[in-house]
Amino acid sequence: MRFQRSPSQTVGPYLSLGLPWTDGPFVVREGTDGAVWIRGSVIDGAGDPVPDGMVETWQADPEGRFNHPNDPRGPRVEPGFRGFGRSLTGPGGDYAILTLKPGRVPAFDGGLQAPHVDVAVFARGLLKHLVTRLYFEDEESNAEDTVLAQVTDPARRATLLAARTGDGYRFDIRLQGEGETVFFDV
Repeated sequence: MRFQRSPSQTVGPYLSLGLPWTDGPFVVREGTDGAVWIRGSVIDGAGDPVPDGMVETWQADPEGRFNHPNDPRGPRVEPGFRGFGRSLTGPGGDYAILTLKPGRVPAFDGGLQAPHVDVAVFARGLLKHLVTRLYFEDEESNAEDTVLAQVTDPARRATLLAARTGDGYRFDIRLQGEGETVFFDV
């Protein structure tokens, strides 16, 4: 008997089959006071939209607390706030998450991190999901964030800043090539 090597597997395109759920894009319910949309597109290295990807978010509530029992400050969170969102990308690579702007969370050096959202990207051609952070361009505390400060090239740092829009923020994710989003090795 002769065995052949199994083909390598990438993430997707099965994402739209087994991972979506109706409430996925809603970290909070529509109509929640202070809710903002985070919208964007996932773009590949050729500049084409990724229509069969998925974006997941994890974040603190407006008080800087996580919806998790291991939060050292206690698991209290904003009522109706899940902290986790999941949006499939559409034909144009677009995604959308309705959430609340997070508060500052403790940093490892004893200071505070700037408000941010942790973002995971799953897409065809990826052997492992990609992880990045979304920071808000209108946050003065960005200058104090030790993680953001490690990205010293201004052009690269700009890939982590979400732009203010009428009803929230825009955060496009470029998987590779010119203008590639900064991804973290976690």
